[in-house]
Amino acid sequence: MAEYYLLLKLVHIISSTLLFGTGLGTAFYMWRADRSQNLNTIAITSQNVVLADWLFTTPAVIIQPVTGIWMLLLVGLPLTTSWVMASLVLYVITGLCWIPVVYIQIKVAKLAKAALSENQPLPAVYRKLMTYWYSLGWPAFISVMAIFYLMVFKPILW
Repeated sequence: MAEYYLLLKLVHIISSTLLFGTGLGTAFYMWRADRSQNLNTIAITSQNVVLADWLFTTPAVIIQPVTGIWMLLLVGLPLTTSWVMASLVLYVITGLCWIPVVYIQIKVAKLAKAALSENQPLPAVYRKLMTYWYSLGWPAFISVMAIFYLMVFKPILW
């Protein structure tokens, strides 16, 4: 059992690294592209952000709860343990922020590609979508940071 636990823990840590690293990295590049106001940069960056989300973030989103719950079962720790429950709630909050962000990123990539091919400026809806994108990114980022805290310190919350 110990060898399975350690293997699951390794996969769990690697997938959380991919999840956080890809999220932070794509957010940084999307922010920098947006700030540049360069249509070509926005088009290329948003397409690559969408691709990175499919290649790295989506598998990590699936792997995280599977390996986490599997490890809990191996050690006999109930899901009702306070730090586990708090982590799961924060994970759901992160997911509820991430799903619309993925939609926004796909929409922004399409808008930028169309504007670029038609040699037109980005439509006004682009700024509105990016405002939502920024608004959803912060709670997701803070939730993930809180999950890391809970995973490391495992505090008794109630």
